[in-house]
Amino acid sequence: MPIDPDAAGSTGEPSEFSWTSKDSLLYALGVGAGVSDPTGFELEFTTENSNGVNQAALPTQVVVMGGGRSPGFGDFNPAFLLHAEQRITLHQPLPAAGTAISVGKVAEIYDKGKAALVYLEADVADPDGNPLWSTRAGLFIGGEGGWGGDRGPSSTWSLPERPADHVVTYDTRPDQALLYRLNGDRNPLHSDPTFAAAAGFDKPILHGLCTYGFIGRALLHAVCDSDPARFRGMGGRFKSPVMPGETLDVHIWADGDDVMFQGRAGDRVVFDAGTMLRATG
Repeated sequence: MPIDPDAAGSTGEPSEFSWTSKDSLLYALGVGAGVSDPTGFELEFTTENSNGVNQAALPTQVVVMGGGRSPGFGDFNPAFLLHAEQRITLHQPLPAAGTAISVGKVAEIYDKGKAALVYLEADVADPDGNPLWSTRAGLFIGGEGGWGGDRGPSSTWSLPERPADHVVTYDTRPDQALLYRLNGDRNPLHSDPTFAAAAGFDKPILHGLCTYGFIGRALLHAVCDSDPARFRGMGGRFKSPVMPGETLDVHIWADGDDVMFQGRAGDRVVFDAGTMLRATG
């Protein structure tokens, strides 16, 4: 059975999950927190027992947490699946530990001709029903289009014509993917040289959501004064994989509550059409 366009709009059963202080520490380390100054900067994300510092979670951690039980939308070859887009919305700051209930949904399914673009969403609340965060992921599935369906809207994002207001540079570690995979994504594409070679890469590539976490840290510190309560959401499109050890440059344009950004590795765009919502007060 191929992709089922009629699955669009279907909702899964609620699922409960929990995360711990250790989970939050591991995620922060996995996206590079603490590397520049292990004993002075980002201690609220990398330690739980520093004097005078209360542990906090990085907002982008929600991408590795419970996404709900999304209903099925057909069968496909997972080798042809690409994580194309990712967006998160924070309804309140993410606690460093807690319990939540997630409801997953198949949102739109678009026909891109030679591929299908499937959007999966999740809404997460605490056990009392208070909204915590929402996620939206776009999955590009090769070989699954061509049924004559809606192609979906075109992007209206365009690169600002002025220099970036901020450029934040982070070096990823050669072993970054080996550390990040401990957050749950054990895909051998990010760790097994033989598997990576079969997929056409010289060596294992960095997880796209690890790149996403690095970019989220850059936004948090550059335009939110390092305050997670001001970080309301971010999203955009994955354009090119990052190799562990490469340097990331995050170009940021800030205008009031709205922020635009683009992630680059050298002269290569790796994350595009970036938008962020922040609280300026």
